[in-house]
This record gives sequence, C-alpha cells and structure tokens, in this order.
Amino acid sequence: MSIGVQRRIRQCDKCPWKVSTDPHDIPHGYTETLHHALARTIAEPGSLHDAGHVMACHEHPPGDEADCVGWLMNQLGPGNNIPLRLKVRSCENIDAVTLDGPQHERFVDTLPKTRKEPAD
Repeated sequence: MSIGVQRRIRQCDKCPWKVSTDPHDIPHGYTETLHHALARTIAEPGSLHDAGHVMACHEHPPGDEADCVGWLMNQLGPGNNIPLRLKVRSCENIDAVTLDGPQHERFVDTLPKTRKEPAD
C-alpha cells in the first residue's frame, strides 16, 4: 500500500472485483491457483490485525506493482480493514480513487464456481 500517494486511481478493465469480470479472462498469466492465493490479502472485517499483504493490480509487472483499486476500495468499505483505513489517512489522493461499475462485496465471489460460456 502506497501511503503517501495512491499510484492507481482508476480501476482497470479486467479487475476481478468488478461483477462484470470473468477472472478467467484476466490477462498477464492469471491462474486459479494464483487467484486463490490472494485470499491472504483479505483482512478479517473489523479486526485490528494487519493481514500484511496487498493485492497488486495485474496490469503492473513484478517490481512495478500498484495496489488493485477494487481490492483497496473493498477493504476500505465492506471489508472493513481497520489497519488499512489507518494507513490511508495519510494518502494524499485517496479521494480520487474511483471504481467502475458494480463490485463484489466478498473475495470468495470474485472467482465464479464455473467458467462463463460464451453466448451463441
């Protein structure tokens, strides 16, 4: 988490937190195994314990990571990540961060149980 300035302020097109995204269509090496590993970035709602992990945006390569906007806003909102809320108090541009459309409220919902079939 960037404390002074949030690098990404707009949610990317294929963010898994968007209800409209099928995570199987996420580019840049998406796998279900990697997706499941992201569960470690989710704080227990209302807990004062810091999960210690941040979900990075898949559009940024390793070494140039940026926070996933969908994850960030989920953890600040419905996820009730209190340690993260305290960290962003010093973030200069947190008010500029915007979401794009309806969002999943829980991490478990970001990975559909079955792959969507293309429409005929």
